[in-house]
Amino acid sequence: MTVDTVTENFDANYLFKLARDKSAETRTTLANIISDLFDNQGDILSDRERKLIFNIMHGLIHEVEISVRKNFSKQLASLPDAPQELLSELINDEIDVAYPLLVKSTVLRDMDLVDVIRLRTHEHQLAISLREDISEGVSDALVETGSEGVIKNQNAKISESAMEYLVEQSKRVDTYQEPLLHRHELKEDLAKRMFMWVSAALRKHIVNRYEINNEEVENLLERAAREGIEETIDNQKHKPTGAKKLAAALKGDGEKAANLLVEVLSDGEVPLFLALLAELTELKEYLTARMVFEEGGDGLAIACKAIGVPDAQFDRIFRMSRGAKPHLAMRLRIDSPRIKKLYRHMNPEDAQRVLRRWQRGSDFLAAMRSLNVNG
Repeated sequence: MTVDTVTENFDANYLFKLARDKSAETRTTLANIISDLFDNQGDILSDRERKLIFNIMHGLIHEVEISVRKNFSKQLASLPDAPQELLSELINDEIDVAYPLLVKSTVLRDMDLVDVIRLRTHEHQLAISLREDISEGVSDALVETGSEGVIKNQNAKISESAMEYLVEQSKRVDTYQEPLLHRHELKEDLAKRMFMWVSAALRKHIVNRYEINNEEVENLLERAAREGIEETIDNQKHKPTGAKKLAAALKGDGEKAANLLVEVLSDGEVPLFLALLAELTELKEYLTARMVFEEGGDGLAIACKAIGVPDAQFDRIFRMSRGAKPHLAMRLRIDSPRIKKLYRHMNPEDAQRVLRRWQRGSDFLAAMRSLNVNG
């Protein structure tokens, strides 16, 4: 009896006969017949016939080649009555076999998916992260593995505790930041926490999405600067000493001050550099840190021009300061030509005027905008 004959006229006895034959050739024939039955008669088979086919499938799984198992998986992925035991075998198979089920099957239970996440490969985890509907329990399991896919899947339900964990992790894992900030369930307080370490573009997204007013933006920027200097000092394992005395000895001599700033920064003494710059500019350290750690470098340029740092030394200071934060180092090639041109054309008197406004506590951004820094 041919494959076409069986698919046109379902013959259970013939299928049983083939199932009892253990030869590789017969196994392949039987697998092809079952596949054709689903393709041609999947919607009209009786419950009894479907159950028979599922049982035969289960018996064949470990005895047929991967191409046949892949075909089984594709056919079962859209069936609402596919048996759990059969699915369990296939989702723990090689990823080419498991993929259709992990992505599409609505029959799979959370416990099945969590077991696959914990016991199978990264590719299995990625497939699960692409599902149209992901429960909090499954999302939590994916988060534990460090999966980025679940963050990008807007249909995944991420628990509040998992969201808080991901926000904290985004401080060191840059690729988490943008997808997290686009998730609809991200609360404003968590977004503001991320404001402390994300890029300028993502900060703008936070401000626009949550409609944060200018005063609060200023407060967040100042807080980010404070945290930046505190973190840098902690990482250096010591606090700067003698900065006031050094700064006092160099007051009014821009070239000597610049040489010392370059020397200190070359030695990796970031906290001492920040303290010296704060003393030389008569600004609070958190504001100085903000200048150094902000993208673009306009504030740092204004401060250095105001205290008389020559062009060549400023270029070295700017380049070395970019190493203080990973996201600044990545932008160096973009920012460097613009900031060199800005510094070369900046008027020292204008820079000193802006610095005086900062010393009086004027709005940082407003004071900087008052200076034409477009060269």
